[in-house]
Amino acid sequence: MTRAVLSLGANLGDRAAALRAALTALKDDGVLVARSTLYETPPWGPVEQPPYLNAIAVVRGDRDARGWLARAHELEQAAGRTREVRWGARTLDVDVVAVTGDDGAPVLSDDPELTLPHPRAHERAFVLVPWDVVEPTAVLPGRGPVSELVAALDPAEVAAVQRWDHLH
Repeated sequence: MTRAVLSLGANLGDRAAALRAALTALKDDGVLVARSTLYETPPWGPVEQPPYLNAIAVVRGDRDARGWLARAHELEQAAGRTREVRWGARTLDVDVVAVTGDDGAPVLSDDPELTLPHPRAHERAFVLVPWDVVEPTAVLPGRGPVSELVAALDPAEVAAVQRWDHLH
């Protein structure tokens, strides 16, 4: 059994429906432990694009880190994701943020296909804010408590992560 934190985002089409479908699929898999509400966030990166809806899912199951990455890609494919522009707009993006093994130890990887923990998670308010709400005692391996990482971010970036109350 492993435990993983997944970051989900969408900014094309029906953003909420794409996130709901992915979260429902994880629930139907029997692996969803917890999930955040949805948050609207400004786009990240150099490409001009519409705002995102983001969420965090905490999952637990009989997958290793690569298995969680494979599941993330399956969810993206089901949402019609194409990979044409790095950091570009997308129907669904699912990143594996962190994975913990049976023994509670973090899974570490420097493989370019799956770097764990996610190499930029500590800089991204759209990952940290919802994760901190779902798991106030969470720790990003190698970086520290998520709540402290949120506190260290630019307050304007944190304030830009707005709870999106149109989930239902």
